[in-house]
Amino acid sequence: MGDEVSVLVVDDLEQNRKLMHAVLEPRGFTVLLAESGEEALAVLDRTAVDVVLLDVLMPGMDGYETCERIKTGTGTSLLPVIMVTASGTQQRLRALEVGADDFITKPFDQAELLARVRSLARVKRLHDTVIDQANALEQWNRELEERVSAQVRSLERLGRLQRFLSPQIARLIVESGDDSFLESHRRDITVVFADLRGFTAFAETSEPEATMAVLRDYHAALGELVFAYEGTLEHFAGDGLMVFFNDPPPCADAPERAVRMALAMRRRVAELAEGWRRDGYSLGFGVGIAQGFATLGRVGFEGRWDYAAIGTVTNVAARLCSQARADQVLISPRVRAAVSEVFETRALGAIELHGLARPVDVFEVLGATGREASS
Repeated sequence: MGDEVSVLVVDDLEQNRKLMHAVLEPRGFTVLLAESGEEALAVLDRTAVDVVLLDVLMPGMDGYETCERIKTGTGTSLLPVIMVTASGTQQRLRALEVGADDFITKPFDQAELLARVRSLARVKRLHDTVIDQANALEQWNRELEERVSAQVRSLERLGRLQRFLSPQIARLIVESGDDSFLESHRRDITVVFADLRGFTAFAETSEPEATMAVLRDYHAALGELVFAYEGTLEHFAGDGLMVFFNDPPPCADAPERAVRMALAMRRRVAELAEGWRRDGYSLGFGVGIAQGFATLGRVGFEGRWDYAAIGTVTNVAARLCSQARADQVLISPRVRAAVSEVFETRALGAIELHGLARPVDVFEVLGATGREASS
Protein backbone atom coordinates (compact mmCIF):
# COMPACT_ATOMS: atom_id res chain seq x y z
CA MET A 1 0.00 0.00 0.00
CA GLY A 2 2.86 2.37 0.81
CA ASP A 3 3.84 3.12 -2.80
CA GLU A 4 0.29 4.33 -3.48
CA VAL A 5 0.01 6.73 -0.53
CA SER A 6 0.99 10.39 -0.60
CA VAL A 7 1.65 12.26 2.66
CA LEU A 8 1.89 16.03 3.13
CA VAL A 9 4.28 16.90 5.96
CA VAL A 10 3.70 20.41 7.37
CA ASP A 11 6.30 21.74 9.81
CA ASP A 12 8.16 25.04 10.05
CA LEU A 13 11.39 23.34 11.14
CA GLU A 14 13.48 21.89 8.35
CA GLN A 15 15.02 19.19 10.53
CA ASN A 16 11.54 17.90 11.42
CA ARG A 17 10.50 17.82 7.78
CA LYS A 18 13.69 15.95 6.86
CA LEU A 19 13.09 13.48 9.69
CA MET A 20 9.54 12.74 8.55
CA HIS A 21 10.77 12.37 4.98
CA ALA A 22 13.51 9.99 6.09
CA VAL A 23 10.98 7.83 7.93
CA LEU A 24 8.28 7.73 5.24
CA GLU A 25 10.05 7.86 1.89
CA PRO A 26 12.03 4.58 2.29
CA ARG A 27 8.74 2.78 3.09
CA GLY A 28 7.34 3.69 -0.30
CA PHE A 29 5.29 6.75 0.64
CA THR A 30 5.24 9.78 -1.63
CA VAL A 31 6.20 12.70 0.60
CA LEU A 32 5.30 16.35 -0.04
CA LEU A 33 6.68 19.09 2.21
CA ALA A 34 5.31 22.45 3.39
CA GLU A 35 6.89 24.78 5.96
CA SER A 36 3.75 26.73 6.87
CA GLY A 37 0.00 26.44 7.08
CA GLU A 38 -0.43 28.81 4.13
CA GLU A 39 1.89 26.73 1.97
CA ALA A 40 0.09 23.55 3.01
CA LEU A 41 -3.26 24.94 1.88
CA ALA A 42 -1.71 26.02 -1.40
CA VAL A 43 -0.34 22.50 -1.95
CA LEU A 44 -3.76 20.99 -1.23
CA ASP A 45 -5.38 23.35 -3.75
CA ARG A 46 -3.35 21.87 -6.58
CA THR A 47 -2.43 18.36 -5.39
CA ALA A 48 -4.44 15.42 -4.06
CA VAL A 49 -2.90 13.76 -1.01
CA ASP A 50 -4.00 10.90 1.24
CA VAL A 51 -2.83 12.02 4.71
CA VAL A 52 -1.59 15.28 6.28
CA LEU A 53 1.03 15.21 9.05
CA LEU A 54 0.58 18.61 10.67
CA ASP A 55 2.71 20.21 13.36
CA VAL A 56 0.83 22.26 15.95
CA LEU A 57 3.33 25.00 16.75
CA MET A 58 4.10 27.09 13.69
CA PRO A 59 4.44 30.86 13.25
CA GLY A 60 1.65 32.70 11.46
CA MET A 61 -1.12 30.18 10.78
CA ASP A 62 -0.60 27.52 13.43
CA GLY A 63 -1.55 23.86 13.14
CA TYR A 64 -4.95 24.32 14.74
CA GLU A 65 -6.07 26.98 12.27
CA THR A 66 -4.56 25.03 9.37
CA CYS A 67 -6.45 21.89 10.41
CA GLU A 68 -9.66 23.86 10.80
CA ARG A 69 -9.23 25.36 7.30
CA ILE A 70 -8.58 21.90 5.86
CA LYS A 71 -11.67 20.43 7.55
CA THR A 72 -13.92 23.24 6.33
CA GLY A 73 -12.56 23.22 2.77
CA THR A 74 -14.83 22.04 -0.04
CA GLY A 75 -12.47 19.39 -1.38
CA THR A 76 -10.55 18.56 1.77
CA SER A 77 -13.14 18.22 4.54
CA LEU A 78 -12.68 14.45 4.71
CA LEU A 79 -8.89 14.47 4.28
CA PRO A 80 -7.29 12.64 7.27
CA VAL A 81 -5.14 14.92 9.43
CA ILE A 82 -2.63 13.63 12.01
CA MET A 83 -1.47 16.39 14.28
CA VAL A 84 1.97 16.29 15.82
CA THR A 85 1.56 17.58 19.38
CA ALA A 86 3.48 17.86 22.57
CA SER A 87 2.90 15.28 25.26
CA GLY A 88 0.39 17.43 27.13
CA THR A 89 -3.31 16.56 27.18
CA GLN A 90 -4.39 20.11 26.36
CA GLN A 91 -2.85 20.10 22.86
CA ARG A 92 -4.38 16.72 22.05
CA LEU A 93 -7.85 17.85 23.10
CA ARG A 94 -7.50 21.06 21.11
CA ALA A 95 -6.38 19.01 18.09
CA LEU A 96 -9.51 16.87 18.29
CA GLU A 97 -11.71 19.95 18.70
CA VAL A 98 -10.51 21.45 15.40
CA GLY A 99 -11.17 18.18 13.55
CA ALA A 100 -7.93 16.23 13.66
CA ASP A 101 -8.45 12.53 12.99
CA ASP A 102 -5.49 11.37 15.07
CA PHE A 103 -2.38 12.67 16.73
CA ILE A 104 1.12 11.59 17.69
CA THR A 105 3.24 13.12 20.39
CA LYS A 106 6.82 14.30 20.26
CA PRO A 107 9.19 12.63 20.29
CA PHE A 108 7.32 10.15 18.12
CA ASP A 109 7.90 6.47 17.70
CA GLN A 110 8.56 5.57 14.06
CA ALA A 111 6.52 2.38 14.15
CA GLU A 112 3.59 4.26 15.71
CA LEU A 113 3.85 6.99 13.07
CA LEU A 114 3.83 4.49 10.21
CA ALA A 115 0.94 2.55 11.73
CA ARG A 116 -1.20 5.66 12.15
CA VAL A 117 -0.42 6.93 8.64
CA ARG A 118 -1.22 3.56 7.10
CA SER A 119 -4.45 3.25 9.10
CA LEU A 120 -5.77 6.65 8.07
CA ALA A 121 -4.60 6.12 4.49
CA ARG A 122 -6.71 2.96 4.36
CA VAL A 123 -9.70 4.89 5.66
CA LYS A 124 -9.07 7.59 3.05
CA ARG A 125 -8.85 5.05 0.24
CA LEU A 126 -12.04 3.33 1.39
CA HIS A 127 -13.75 6.70 1.49
CA ASP A 128 -12.43 7.53 -1.98
CA THR A 129 -13.76 4.20 -3.23
CA VAL A 130 -17.19 4.94 -1.79
CA ILE A 131 -17.16 8.42 -3.35
CA ASP A 132 -16.07 7.02 -6.72
CA GLN A 133 -18.79 4.38 -6.57
CA ALA A 134 -21.38 6.99 -5.57
CA ASN A 135 -20.27 9.24 -8.43
CA ALA A 136 -20.34 6.32 -10.83
CA LEU A 137 -23.82 5.37 -9.60
CA GLU A 138 -24.99 8.95 -9.99
CA GLN A 139 -23.56 9.09 -13.50
CA TRP A 140 -25.15 5.75 -14.31
CA ASN A 141 -28.48 6.99 -12.97
CA ARG A 142 -28.21 10.12 -15.10
CA GLU A 143 -27.40 8.07 -18.17
CA LEU A 144 -30.24 5.68 -17.35
CA GLU A 145 -32.65 8.59 -16.96
CA GLU A 146 -31.47 10.02 -20.28
CA ARG A 147 -31.87 6.63 -21.99
CA VAL A 148 -35.30 6.14 -20.47
CA SER A 149 -36.33 9.65 -21.50
CA ALA A 150 -35.04 9.03 -25.01
CA GLN A 151 -36.90 5.71 -25.17
CA VAL A 152 -40.09 7.33 -23.90
CA ARG A 153 -39.75 10.04 -26.54
CA SER A 154 -39.14 7.39 -29.20
CA LEU A 155 -42.14 5.37 -28.04
CA GLU A 156 -44.32 8.47 -28.00
CA ARG A 157 -43.10 9.36 -31.48
CA LEU A 158 -43.59 5.79 -32.63
CA GLY A 159 -47.12 5.84 -31.24
CA ARG A 160 -47.90 9.03 -33.12
CA LEU A 161 -46.47 7.68 -36.37
CA GLN A 162 -48.34 4.40 -36.00
CA ARG A 163 -51.56 6.36 -36.14
CA PHE A 164 -51.15 6.49 -39.92
CA LEU A 165 -48.14 4.30 -40.82
CA SER A 166 -47.63 0.56 -40.66
CA PRO A 167 -45.55 -0.48 -37.61
CA GLN A 168 -42.51 -1.46 -39.67
CA ILE A 169 -42.44 1.89 -41.50
CA ALA A 170 -43.01 3.83 -38.27
CA ARG A 171 -40.11 2.00 -36.59
CA LEU A 172 -37.87 2.68 -39.59
CA ILE A 173 -38.56 6.40 -39.40
CA VAL A 174 -38.02 6.51 -35.63
CA GLU A 175 -34.74 4.60 -35.90
CA SER A 176 -33.46 6.78 -38.74
CA GLY A 177 -34.54 9.99 -37.02
CA ASP A 178 -35.76 11.38 -40.35
CA ASP A 179 -39.23 12.86 -40.14
CA SER A 180 -38.82 15.37 -42.95
CA PHE A 181 -41.73 13.69 -44.70
CA LEU A 182 -44.02 15.44 -42.22
CA GLU A 183 -43.33 18.76 -43.93
CA SER A 184 -45.71 19.76 -46.68
CA HIS A 185 -44.81 18.22 -50.05
CA ARG A 186 -46.38 17.08 -53.33
CA ARG A 187 -46.46 13.45 -54.44
CA ASP A 188 -48.20 11.18 -56.92
CA ILE A 189 -50.21 8.78 -54.75
CA THR A 190 -52.84 6.08 -55.08
CA VAL A 191 -55.79 6.63 -52.75
CA VAL A 192 -58.20 3.97 -51.47
CA PHE A 193 -61.57 4.88 -49.95
CA ALA A 194 -63.74 2.13 -48.44
CA ASP A 195 -66.88 1.91 -46.35
CA LEU A 196 -69.86 -0.29 -45.60
CA ARG A 197 -73.05 -0.26 -47.64
CA GLY A 198 -76.14 0.05 -45.46
CA PHE A 199 -74.25 1.04 -42.35
CA THR A 200 -76.14 4.28 -41.66
CA ALA A 201 -79.52 2.51 -41.64
CA PHE A 202 -78.06 -0.30 -39.56
CA ALA A 203 -76.65 2.13 -36.97
CA GLU A 204 -79.97 3.98 -36.73
CA THR A 205 -81.97 0.84 -36.00
CA SER A 206 -79.51 -1.21 -33.94
CA GLU A 207 -78.48 -1.04 -30.32
CA PRO A 208 -75.23 0.88 -29.76
CA GLU A 209 -73.57 -2.26 -28.41
CA ALA A 210 -74.31 -4.12 -31.65
CA THR A 211 -72.98 -1.23 -33.73
CA MET A 212 -69.76 -1.11 -31.71
CA ALA A 213 -69.31 -4.88 -32.00
CA VAL A 214 -69.61 -4.70 -35.80
CA LEU A 215 -67.19 -1.79 -36.00
CA ARG A 216 -64.70 -3.50 -33.71
CA ASP A 217 -64.48 -6.59 -35.92
CA TYR A 218 -64.52 -4.49 -39.08
CA HIS A 219 -61.75 -2.17 -37.92
CA ALA A 220 -59.59 -5.04 -36.72
CA ALA A 221 -59.87 -6.87 -40.04
CA LEU A 222 -59.21 -3.85 -42.26
CA GLY A 223 -56.53 -2.33 -40.03
CA GLU A 224 -54.55 -5.56 -40.16
CA LEU A 225 -54.64 -5.47 -43.97
CA VAL A 226 -53.60 -1.80 -44.14
CA PHE A 227 -50.47 -2.67 -42.17
CA ALA A 228 -49.88 -5.90 -44.10
CA TYR A 229 -49.83 -4.01 -47.41
CA GLU A 230 -47.80 -1.15 -45.86
CA GLY A 231 -50.36 1.50 -46.67
CA THR A 232 -50.54 4.90 -45.02
CA LEU A 233 -53.74 5.29 -43.02
CA GLU A 234 -55.02 8.83 -43.49
CA HIS A 235 -58.14 8.37 -41.41
CA PHE A 236 -60.38 5.69 -39.98
CA ALA A 237 -63.75 7.06 -38.85
CA GLY A 238 -66.90 5.06 -38.32
CA ASP A 239 -67.24 2.61 -41.19
CA GLY A 240 -65.08 4.64 -43.58
CA LEU A 241 -61.35 4.66 -44.09
CA MET A 242 -58.86 6.29 -46.42
CA VAL A 243 -55.51 4.72 -47.21
CA PHE A 244 -52.89 5.83 -49.70
CA PHE A 245 -49.70 4.41 -51.21
CA ASN A 246 -46.39 5.88 -52.38
CA ASP A 247 -46.00 8.21 -49.42
CA PRO A 248 -44.16 8.45 -47.11
CA PRO A 249 -42.33 5.29 -48.26
CA PRO A 250 -41.94 5.08 -52.05
CA CYS A 251 -44.02 2.34 -53.62
CA ALA A 252 -43.29 1.49 -57.25
CA ASP A 253 -46.40 -0.70 -57.54
CA ALA A 254 -48.78 1.62 -55.67
CA PRO A 255 -51.88 1.09 -57.91
CA GLU A 256 -51.43 -2.67 -57.97
CA ARG A 257 -50.86 -2.86 -54.23
CA ALA A 258 -53.92 -0.68 -53.61
CA VAL A 259 -56.12 -3.00 -55.68
CA ARG A 260 -54.70 -6.10 -54.01
CA MET A 261 -55.43 -4.62 -50.60
CA ALA A 262 -58.97 -3.66 -51.66
CA LEU A 263 -59.71 -7.19 -52.88
CA ALA A 264 -58.26 -8.68 -49.71
CA MET A 265 -60.46 -6.34 -47.68
CA ARG A 266 -63.49 -7.38 -49.70
CA ARG A 267 -62.79 -11.04 -48.93
CA ARG A 268 -62.37 -10.35 -45.21
CA VAL A 269 -65.53 -8.27 -44.99
CA ALA A 270 -67.43 -10.99 -46.88
CA GLU A 271 -66.37 -13.42 -44.15
CA LEU A 272 -67.54 -11.01 -41.48
CA ALA A 273 -70.80 -10.38 -43.34
CA GLU A 274 -71.75 -14.05 -43.01
CA GLY A 275 -71.78 -13.64 -39.24
CA TRP A 276 -73.57 -10.33 -39.47
CA ARG A 277 -76.29 -11.89 -41.59
CA ARG A 278 -76.84 -14.59 -38.96
CA ASP A 279 -77.39 -11.76 -36.49
CA GLY A 280 -79.83 -10.11 -38.85
CA TYR A 281 -77.53 -7.39 -40.20
CA SER A 282 -77.27 -6.82 -43.96
CA LEU A 283 -74.06 -4.91 -44.72
CA GLY A 284 -72.00 -4.70 -47.93
CA PHE A 285 -68.58 -3.30 -48.72
CA GLY A 286 -67.63 -0.76 -51.40
CA VAL A 287 -64.26 0.64 -52.52
CA GLY A 288 -63.06 3.50 -54.69
CA ILE A 289 -59.45 3.85 -55.89
CA ALA A 290 -57.86 6.80 -57.73
CA GLN A 291 -54.34 7.90 -58.65
CA GLY A 292 -53.05 11.45 -58.90
CA PHE A 293 -51.01 14.20 -57.30
CA ALA A 294 -51.78 15.48 -53.81
CA THR A 295 -50.22 17.76 -51.24
CA LEU A 296 -49.26 15.81 -48.12
CA GLY A 297 -48.00 16.70 -44.67
CA ARG A 298 -48.77 17.13 -41.02
CA VAL A 299 -52.00 18.88 -40.08
CA GLY A 300 -53.60 19.60 -36.72
CA PHE A 301 -52.40 21.32 -33.58
CA GLU A 302 -49.97 20.74 -30.73
CA GLY A 303 -50.79 17.47 -29.02
CA ARG A 304 -53.00 16.21 -31.84
CA TRP A 305 -51.27 15.93 -35.19
CA ASP A 306 -52.42 13.87 -38.17
CA TYR A 307 -50.90 13.14 -41.54
CA ALA A 308 -53.17 14.18 -44.40
CA ALA A 309 -53.37 14.14 -48.19
CA ILE A 310 -55.22 17.00 -49.89
CA GLY A 311 -56.09 17.12 -53.57
CA THR A 312 -58.56 16.16 -56.26
CA VAL A 313 -57.35 12.56 -56.19
CA THR A 314 -58.78 12.09 -52.70
CA ASN A 315 -62.13 13.49 -53.80
CA VAL A 316 -62.21 11.18 -56.83
CA ALA A 317 -61.50 8.11 -54.67
CA ALA A 318 -64.18 9.16 -52.19
CA ARG A 319 -66.78 9.73 -54.93
CA LEU A 320 -65.94 6.39 -56.57
CA CYS A 321 -66.45 4.72 -53.22
CA SER A 322 -69.85 6.35 -52.80
CA GLN A 323 -70.82 5.12 -56.29
CA ALA A 324 -69.75 1.53 -55.60
CA ARG A 325 -72.44 -1.00 -54.87
CA ALA A 326 -71.94 -3.75 -52.34
CA ASP A 327 -68.79 -5.77 -53.17
CA GLN A 328 -67.75 -3.40 -55.98
CA VAL A 329 -64.22 -2.04 -56.35
CA LEU A 330 -64.27 0.99 -58.66
CA ILE A 331 -61.09 2.53 -60.06
CA SER A 332 -60.08 5.61 -62.02
CA PRO A 333 -58.54 5.52 -65.55
CA ARG A 334 -54.94 5.92 -64.31
CA VAL A 335 -55.31 3.05 -61.88
CA ARG A 336 -56.89 0.90 -64.56
CA ALA A 337 -53.99 1.64 -66.96
CA ALA A 338 -51.47 0.62 -64.28
CA VAL A 339 -53.15 -2.69 -63.36
CA SER A 340 -54.73 -3.81 -66.63
CA GLU A 341 -52.21 -6.62 -67.13
CA VAL A 342 -52.76 -7.95 -63.61
CA PHE A 343 -56.49 -7.51 -63.01
CA GLU A 344 -59.54 -7.92 -65.19
CA THR A 345 -61.67 -4.80 -65.31
CA ARG A 346 -64.95 -3.74 -66.84
CA ALA A 347 -65.66 -0.25 -68.17
CA LEU A 348 -68.73 1.40 -66.66
CA GLY A 349 -68.52 4.49 -68.86
CA ALA A 350 -68.21 8.14 -67.91
CA ILE A 351 -69.95 8.92 -64.64
CA GLU A 352 -70.65 12.31 -63.16
CA LEU A 353 -69.19 12.40 -59.66
CA HIS A 354 -70.45 14.92 -57.13
CA GLY A 355 -68.17 17.94 -56.81
CA LEU A 356 -66.16 17.25 -60.00
CA ALA A 357 -66.54 19.47 -63.05
CA ARG A 358 -66.31 16.70 -65.67
CA PRO A 359 -67.51 13.09 -65.80
CA VAL A 360 -64.92 10.45 -64.96
CA ASP A 361 -64.40 7.20 -66.83
CA VAL A 362 -64.98 4.51 -64.22
CA PHE A 363 -63.86 0.87 -64.24
CA GLU A 364 -64.82 -2.02 -62.02
CA VAL A 365 -62.23 -4.56 -60.88
CA LEU A 366 -63.54 -8.06 -61.57
CA GLY A 367 -60.56 -10.01 -60.28
CA ALA A 368 -57.09 -11.19 -61.21
CA THR A 369 -56.31 -12.04 -64.84
CA GLY A 370 -56.02 -15.68 -65.77
CA ARG A 371 -52.24 -15.40 -65.89
CA GLU A 372 -52.12 -13.68 -62.48
CA ALA A 373 -54.54 -16.14 -60.91
CA SER A 374 -52.53 -19.15 -62.11
CA SER A 375 -49.12 -17.79 -61.13
